[in-house]
Amino acid sequence: MLANIPSHYLIIGSTVMALFMGIFVMFVRVRSQKKPVNAKKILIPPIAMSTGGLMFIFEDFRVPPMQILEAALVGIVFSTVLIATSKFEVRDNEIYMKRSKAFFFILMGLLIIRVLAKAILSDSFNVGELGGMFWILAFSMIWPWRMAMYIQYKKLEKSQVARG
Repeated sequence: MLANIPSHYLIIGSTVMALFMGIFVMFVRVRSQKKPVNAKKILIPPIAMSTGGLMFIFEDFRVPPMQILEAALVGIVFSTVLIATSKFEVRDNEIYMKRSKAFFFILMGLLIIRVLAKAILSDSFNVGELGGMFWILAFSMIWPWRMAMYIQYKKLEKSQVARG
């Protein structure tokens, strides 16, 4: 499937897409801080991302078990940084994401690490397998982060109801 496309085109294309997606996420995050949060806004991104797992139907994207574990562990480590910088606050009896000056730099740092790792690893893995590994990494990062946000949101929501 991917054999007909030169690998350097795939690497460059996926890197450009990663940069655009990273910048898009930063803008969405800044805008979202101006609106109240709800459970749906927290849970939809990881659910929507889960559809990407369908790529593993195709053999080009399949990853050996040890590399699945490695990618998942790196994703979980990255998620701890996002969890630490994602906090909520109550304003006007509504729950909002708390502004974090560090979040932009952390997200940019994670994006740079991802691009560098992809450039370095592209010589060791085929493009499809590398894409699968980075999807696993991202999925393993977003799920714990969003679940931690959801738990924190529910606790704050429950305390709001108890006060109200």
